[in-house]
Amino acid sequence: MSVQRIGIVGIGNISGIYLKNLNGMFGRRVKVTAVTDLIEERAAKASAEYGIPHIKRTEVLINSSDVDIVLNITEPCNHYGVALAAVKAGKHVYDEKPLCAAREEAQEVLALAAANKVRVGGAPDTFLGAGIQTCRKLLDDGWIGKPVAATAFMVNHGHEHWHPGPEFYYKKGGGPLFDMGPYYLSALVNLLGPVARVSGSAKKSFDTRLITSEPLNGKVIDVDVPTHIAGVLDFTGGAVATIITSFDVYSHTLPWIEIYGSEGTLRVPDPNTFGGPVYVKRFREENWSPIPLLKNYPENSRGLGLTDMAEAIAESRPHRASGEFAYHVLEVMHGIHDASASGVYYQVKSTCARPEPLE
Repeated sequence: MSVQRIGIVGIGNISGIYLKNLNGMFGRRVKVTAVTDLIEERAAKASAEYGIPHIKRTEVLINSSDVDIVLNITEPCNHYGVALAAVKAGKHVYDEKPLCAAREEAQEVLALAAANKVRVGGAPDTFLGAGIQTCRKLLDDGWIGKPVAATAFMVNHGHEHWHPGPEFYYKKGGGPLFDMGPYYLSALVNLLGPVARVSGSAKKSFDTRLITSEPLNGKVIDVDVPTHIAGVLDFTGGAVATIITSFDVYSHTLPWIEIYGSEGTLRVPDPNTFGGPVYVKRFREENWSPIPLLKNYPENSRGLGLTDMAEAIAESRPHRASGEFAYHVLEVMHGIHDASASGVYYQVKSTCARPEPLE
């Protein structure tokens, strides 16, 4: 199989694990050939650590003859600009989540990619890990019968107490739903299929936030997006799910994800991780049963979705963390916000296939 060459745009907080994995566990299938960042020192450090050429200008990296796929791990508000430039240049692009900040931006990127016969992929790829892939097999094998309902909870008190630059989490493209919702929604769509309609309520609990992490300790930031969102998802397959994402909760005892079936319940592990634990409780059983992980990649395997896309390009097959899949998740998130603003259901216009299980 030909090795796909990766150019990375954005050397921020998440780039470390990508660099480690793409140069490590996935190094036989992809090769990082260039890095760039608006803060040159960060790109220079990554360049020195991994022996990768540092290109100082984003447009030069994108147009480099030594780059096949652009890995776009800039801040959410910049996903559109970088992705659009990549597909205009005839390059495949893989975006960190969300695919773009706005639906119209993502639609433009996908349309131009199709016209230029290049691929778009999108994080998260945690649904390809051992934990959720094990849950997928249990569901497909009928361990809990027909799925009828689900719950998903991502609640904490925000990132300003630990992240070195948390302000963008409270701007356009941020908030708990757009930050962490993609992990939960990607897991649910992978397990239950596409969503037909949504309803929801969204609120901004606090107008400002105080950063207590370094190096910005003491800075007060304005909040521009809702920080507590409750949504209801009606899946085309008939299941109904409840999702709550919040940056306004200090403590809780909620599960990450549970799937309720006609013959039992499946407890899904944290969708922000690649591993377990996985539990099943069938309706005649008194206790939960732990299920050993039945699939590969239980460790932090970020870059798995990009590597699958690189392999799919070489093998002329669909890739799993596709642009269509990521766009469907993006539209569902916007739909929850729209439903809250309008007071009526939002009918989801896009759809996607459940990605094939990762063998």
